[in-house]
Amino acid sequence: MQNTDQLLAAFENYLGQTELPAEPQLLYAPIGYSLAGGGKRIRPMLLLLAAGLFSDDIAAALPAAAAVEVFHNFTLLHDDIMDNAAVRRGKPSVYARWGRNVAILSGDAMMISSYRLLSAVPPARLPQVLAVFNDMALEVCEGQQYDMDFESKPKVSVVEYMHMIELKTSALLAGPTVIGALLGGASEEECRKLRRFAVELGLAFQLQDDLLDSYGDERLGKAIGGDILEGKQTYLMVTAMSRSDEADREVLRSTYRDAALTDAEKIARVKALYDRLDVPRLTEQQIRIRFDRALSVLDTLAVDPARKAPLRAFAESLVGRTK
Repeated sequence: MQNTDQLLAAFENYLGQTELPAEPQLLYAPIGYSLAGGGKRIRPMLLLLAAGLFSDDIAAALPAAAAVEVFHNFTLLHDDIMDNAAVRRGKPSVYARWGRNVAILSGDAMMISSYRLLSAVPPARLPQVLAVFNDMALEVCEGQQYDMDFESKPKVSVVEYMHMIELKTSALLAGPTVIGALLGGASEEECRKLRRFAVELGLAFQLQDDLLDSYGDERLGKAIGGDILEGKQTYLMVTAMSRSDEADREVLRSTYRDAALTDAEKIARVKALYDRLDVPRLTEQQIRIRFDRALSVLDTLAVDPARKAPLRAFAESLVGRTK
């Protein structure tokens, strides 16, 4: 059984040995740039840690771990186009550096590459793994569409928002976790439990991301208050809308469009409403509820506690982050 640092090193070594063609340069250079950006490697680590619950043969899970990381980065390339985002992980996004057309095509190539990597998993497990991977991919697209739909929807309920992030965010944690479990030899029941664990973890993770966007610090790699300036429907916004009178709702709806205000004033105005409506505390409460549910599900897994410890510690590091 390997620890988290060893698993991450094994993954980075495997990903680093996956060479990209040199030409056409404008297709492959953005892919290398995106993957070299690092990030937290959350999805491949969940996959490897889930596999490690049931098996010491981590090498068999590395192709799938690379596949989910490449797929995740593909979604980021296309997200940045849709969001007109200039920055990703503290540096220019592929979209900002190379333009829309390059980001679209390089993203397409990354999606295809993820399936090529996936084809290297042990043949006996490939049909199951492919089914989970495909479900994950479609759920992410569904979640992204709901997220875009919310931009023009007058009112988004908390229930609708939670459903959206379960698809858009949790699916990309649950899919890798279940794939890792399958590759480790888990039973159907064990896979079901680990999926539930990862869904709840993903919800906690996204709610924390929403909170940090307004109440974190700029070490996140993006300016604080970006969601407010975009008028984005986040957990904080939908919760505030549900607790406001009509006058406050109009402030929440219109502040980001108010040309008379500076960006700092827009952020301060909305955050003052959030504070008055107790939104930060309610968000933190919901993060804790979801995270506690995730750990409770993990506790029911009939696996040696020593094998579960790295996955539990990794989950705690995700939800306990401040940036």
